[in-house]
Amino acid sequence: MSRETVLLVDDEKEIVQLIEIYLKNEGYRLLKATNGLEALQLLNSNVVDLIILDVMMPQMDGIEACMKIREQSNTPIIMLSAKSQDMDKITGLSIGADDYVTKPFNPLELMARVKSQLRRYKQFNTASPQDDTEIQIDGLVINIATHSVTVDDVSVKLTPREFAVLKLLAVNCGIVLSMEKIYQEVWNEPFMESKNTVMVHIRKIREKIEKDSQNPRYIKTVWGIGYKMEA
Repeated sequence: MSRETVLLVDDEKEIVQLIEIYLKNEGYRLLKATNGLEALQLLNSNVVDLIILDVMMPQMDGIEACMKIREQSNTPIIMLSAKSQDMDKITGLSIGADDYVTKPFNPLELMARVKSQLRRYKQFNTASPQDDTEIQIDGLVINIATHSVTVDDVSVKLTPREFAVLKLLAVNCGIVLSMEKIYQEVWNEPFMESKNTVMVHIRKIREKIEKDSQNPRYIKTVWGIGYKMEA
């Protein structure tokens, strides 16, 4: 059984009780908070492997909490929201969330997403024996072992998803990857019209590694096909 720690942040008691049952059945250790402020306090005193974060909460909502968490941590974040519009999902992903689940949801699907995020986070934070320790493309350095990125010797903070996308493009430097290919490799699930998700992550990566994201130095758009990393 797993002993990873999941931080559940939601002020709806029924939702918390439901998720708690499924998380504990899977063997996860659970921490609970009812708003973003409580969540930040718990993160300061506990090692957390994954965060399930509701959007609508008192005192500090999930959007603000997510942004503050991302200032100091790359811990995977799954956002929960009653809002199902594409722009709401894009907002969540843009501020650093790794996944977005709309209420009402199937608890089994949520558990599958929890497992997927934890598996992917471990995968991209542990150097495999066959991986080179570093990938260097001009001034961009991606360290596989430490999950760190620098551009012209300046450290850049990426979320686990952003790191996974950047690593995939760097490993395939010079090769055009379709949005479908990127999504399937990084999210490990069927594409299902997820162009916006890939585009949001590419945009966020560019904002962090490019001096001019409108005229990118590293990640090039190949119109009608996808993206490629270019030295």
